[in-house]
Amino acid sequence: MITNRPVVLAFSGHDPSGGAGIQADIETLISHQCHAASVITCLTEQDTRNVKKLIPQCPENIISQAKTILDDLPVKVFKIGLIGHQETALAIYAILKQYPDIPVVLDPILAAGGGTSLCSERLITAINDLLLPCTTVLTPNSQEARKLAGHEDLEVCGVELLSKGCEYVLITGSHEHTTVVNNQLFHDGYCWETYTWDRLPESYHGSGCTLASSLAALIAQGLEPVQAVLEAQEYTWNSLNSAYRPGNGQYNPNRFFWVEDDL
Repeated sequence: MITNRPVVLAFSGHDPSGGAGIQADIETLISHQCHAASVITCLTEQDTRNVKKLIPQCPENIISQAKTILDDLPVKVFKIGLIGHQETALAIYAILKQYPDIPVVLDPILAAGGGTSLCSERLITAINDLLLPCTTVLTPNSQEARKLAGHEDLEVCGVELLSKGCEYVLITGSHEHTTVVNNQLFHDGYCWETYTWDRLPESYHGSGCTLASSLAALIAQGLEPVQAVLEAQEYTWNSLNSAYRPGNGQYNPNRFFWVEDDL
C-alpha cells in the first residue's frame, strides 16, 4: 500500500459531463498515485459536444481556498487548467508569487473542444504577463500557442513563449492537418525535441487536461521535466487509444486503461 502520495494542487474548471476539467485532473492524478487537491476556478455548463456557459468563481475565495490547502498539505506541484477570466488569473498569480519554489504546469485552455472561445484578450494578456513567467512547463496545443505568441509558425511560437518566462514549452500537434501527431518541446531558446505519435481516429474530450495532469504528477514524483514530458505523452496516448464515448459528442480518455489491462 502506498501511504506517502505526493500532493498536486489543481486549479481547474468543473465539467458536469465528467470528461475534462477537475474530474480529468483527479482521475489522472490518482492513476499516477498522487493525492489530488483542488480549487475550482469556474463552473461550466457543458456536455460532451461543447461548452455553453462559464460561471466564474469569486477570486477572493480562490485565494483563500488555496491558502488553506497550502497551510495544511505539502504541495509538490501546481497544475493550472481552465482559467476563464482575467480576475481568476490574477487570483492564481497571487498564489504563485507566494510559492515560487513550487513547479507549475500550465495548460492554457483558450477554447473548448467544440470550438467555443473560453478567453478574452484581457485574459491572454494576463496569462502572458503574469502566469508564463511563473510556469515550469506550458502545454498549449498548436492553436493556443499561436494565440498566446501571436505568430503562425509553431517554431517561432515556441521560442517566443520561452522568452515570456516559461522554462519548457510543449506544443501539441493534434490540431494540425498531418498524418501523424508531432509534439514539439522547446527549452533553452530552441526546439529541444520533436515527438511523433500515431494519429488516433476520434475527437477527444479532456486530452489536454490529461496530458498536463500527468506531467504534474510525474514531476511531483521527482522526475525531471524532460523525462516527465515523454512519459506523460505515453500515458495520454494510451488513455486516448482506450477511449470510450459516454454521450453523443467527443470520446473520453480512459485514464485507468492500465487497470483494465491487468484484468
